[in-house]
Amino acid sequence: MDLRQMEYVLALADEQNFTRAASLCGVSQSGLSASIRALEEELGSELFARTTRRVEPTDAGLALLPHARELLLQARAGRDAVVRVTRTLSGQLRVGAEQCLGVVDVPELLERFHHRYPQVSIHFTQAGSYELLDMLRANELDAAFVATSDHLGSLTRTEIARKPFVLLCPPGHPLAGRGRVQWADLDGADVVDFHESWAVRAINDEVARARGFHRVVRCTVNDIHTLLDLVHRGLGVAMVPNSIAAKPQAAGLSVVPLPQQAGEWVVSVVTPTNGAASAAAVHLLELLPASVACGVPA
Repeated sequence: MDLRQMEYVLALADEQNFTRAASLCGVSQSGLSASIRALEEELGSELFARTTRRVEPTDAGLALLPHARELLLQARAGRDAVVRVTRTLSGQLRVGAEQCLGVVDVPELLERFHHRYPQVSIHFTQAGSYELLDMLRANELDAAFVATSDHLGSLTRTEIARKPFVLLCPPGHPLAGRGRVQWADLDGADVVDFHESWAVRAINDEVARARGFHRVVRCTVNDIHTLLDLVHRGLGVAMVPNSIAAKPQAAGLSVVPLPQQAGEWVVSVVTPTNGAASAAAVHLLELLPASVACGVPA
């Protein structure tokens, strides 16, 4: 049993798919599968129930998860202790992020960076993806966590994850409870959506244009919790990444799959042109892989 296996276990439990878990952990699917099988043989118990559609932790797997997370946290604490006494980094780190990206916990990442490099002054900005890209170009940010791969120009993008979109409906709505909606079902629908500075709005507008249906955006928001509240109150439906639909505040809403041609929620971290990233930004990105893949810092 080693730390890398613990990372694989957590990633597979979160993603419930070998291909996605392997991608997040930066390993081949065959390598991840072999490592999980070796761990199951070592422990003498099946950790995951495998079907053709998904992979779910068994009771034994569920029992292992908190210990796997704790092992990685303890390893992280040990590495941080060594870094604090062997490396010195000062100056500032200017970071921006769109709200509730879902696949990376930016506040936790900044906390980790602060513990490792306490002499660096952190400045954090929350805004829409397109506004954050403008700030990067204006040299007002060192790194930005965004949900778009468009309009980047010479900026450097490192993709973190992709998530599908779903439709959120209030209880009692004609589309609530459907197995899947068709694009024609959304023609003329009252919609709650984000401001144009949010990448999700651009994705939704492009999908509607490409698929030939017209949405009536009745409410425009700059806050995810307000969007969910307005949908709860029956003021419209919302096309959102499934990470938003999984939030506790979305409980009680009907989550309806969209056609396969729906847009994807592509989350990335963006820095200035190759070679121009600040030292602080480079060190921040060094903390990303295990944090993204398994929900705990590297």
